[in-house]
Amino acid sequence: MSRTHLVVIPSYNTGPRLMETAAAAHAAWPVVWVVADGSTDGSAEALRGIADPGFRLIERPANGGKGAALRDAMEAAAREGFTHVLAMDADGQHPADRIPDFMAASAARPEAMILGCPVFGPEAPLLRVRGRRVSNWWAGLETLWSTPGGEAIGDSLFGFRVYPIAPLLEIMRRTPWMRRYDFDAEAAVRLAWRGVPAINIPAAVRYLGPAEGGTSHFRYGRDNLLLTGMHTRLMIGFLLRLPALILRRGRP
Repeated sequence: MSRTHLVVIPSYNTGPRLMETAAAAHAAWPVVWVVADGSTDGSAEALRGIADPGFRLIERPANGGKGAALRDAMEAAAREGFTHVLAMDADGQHPADRIPDFMAASAARPEAMILGCPVFGPEAPLLRVRGRRVSNWWAGLETLWSTPGGEAIGDSLFGFRVYPIAPLLEIMRRTPWMRRYDFDAEAAVRLAWRGVPAINIPAAVRYLGPAEGGTSHFRYGRDNLLLTGMHTRLMIGFLLRLPALILRRGRP
């Protein structure tokens, strides 16, 4: 039983895929927590009866978003002595068999965030694949000169990652943002600002159709507007930090 690293799976109305994802994650790692984020589809009911010391179901009364669900789990995990969390989606897109590799990378570099870089299959929607390049470009600019000891953020939106809990919680306690679709990109950027190195590892991603039980709560208009607002405030933060960054780079 790991005393430092756990897997957290936030879920909102994911249907039968939730049980399959949780089972696959638990087969790969001994400590797995699922956060049912105000789900109304009954997907969490089958998990309530699981009697396993390494498994936990956290049920939130109302949907607050991925970031809010992860924060609840991290607050509880920190109280119990865990130091790192691997976040993964509940819809079957993320590769549960890569969990040990990502945890091993985190154990080797505990000060770093381990970021998955998606390897897309032919079924991936081109609009989603190409659209994320915009967010990646902005994240690269916002973290310019901010990643000593690590790499540039390879993908700002892929949610299969290992985070060091303490610095991420400190950031989230100070901001009302990072609760919904803006969580992944803003978490990576703000951790980089704190000097947390980024380590990028390729990982396959699957886009499942409705016939395969795939679900998506992404809304192009709503969530792209959310990302636009997020990158606007991050750019303001970057510009405020820029004089200090230039001064630091000019020192011998």
